[in-house]
Amino acid sequence: MIPPARERSLRAPCRRYGRGLLRPPEERMPRMPRYACAGHPQHVVQRGNNRCPMFVAESDYLLYRDCLLRACQQYGCAIHAYVFMTNHVHLLATPGNASSLGKVMQSVGRRYVQLFNSQYDRTGTLWEGRYKAVVIDSERYLFTCYRYIELNPVRAGMTAHPAQHRWSSHRANAFGQSDVLVTPHDAYQALGADPRSRQAAYSALFADCIDVEILSAIRSATNKGWALGSDHFREMVSRVSGRRASPLRRGPRRKTPQKGSESNCAVERSELDLGH
Repeated sequence: MIPPARERSLRAPCRRYGRGLLRPPEERMPRMPRYACAGHPQHVVQRGNNRCPMFVAESDYLLYRDCLLRACQQYGCAIHAYVFMTNHVHLLATPGNASSLGKVMQSVGRRYVQLFNSQYDRTGTLWEGRYKAVVIDSERYLFTCYRYIELNPVRAGMTAHPAQHRWSSHRANAFGQSDVLVTPHDAYQALGADPRSRQAAYSALFADCIDVEILSAIRSATNKGWALGSDHFREMVSRVSGRRASPLRRGPRRKTPQKGSESNCAVERSELDLGH
């Protein structure tokens, strides 16, 4: 049985406007196109609308995982790491082609939301806008994103160790537990010559906390939609995807011309033309 407060939050329309929440339509920025970077891992975040729960019962987690697995198999997308929280999910995924990830998330949203709404007698959207996805520089940030994702329950104070959270890829990556949803990345395979050595090397990555500045960089890139990596990597992503992968550099503001400045500039230009 669902607690009354939780039931009200499930049925209530989640359209509160304000800082950190959904902005009114007239204040929203134009959408940036998705990254079309096949073969490059991406950090994906999907949140419940207005922080409403995406999962209520164990069956909801199982259903979401099944929807995600089927969609990945159908559209060619590999999941390397994941965590399902109460009101959001994190994925580390590599799309097989330019449209794979978008089709996967669309399929999951269409199937899961329909069944979730039917189960809990609710209507409308379950998600807080579009999912967020950023391309990851494998050489610099891949394993940091692995850790960032699987440590989410620890940072949230839900568990003391990532292995204690059932709805996560950590048990598969660190201890070899069977998980049909997880596909090891090439970099993970290179951690050791056999499964045990790879698992030991991976577990050792969790001995230290993630640096605060790196945490901030991951969150900023994810929230703003910028590629996570070096300047060279971002330039490459921009060329491949056909969209900006980093914010524009801010330059000095242009000074407003004063009265008489146009004539002065014209004199200066004429003097330059004359070789003075």
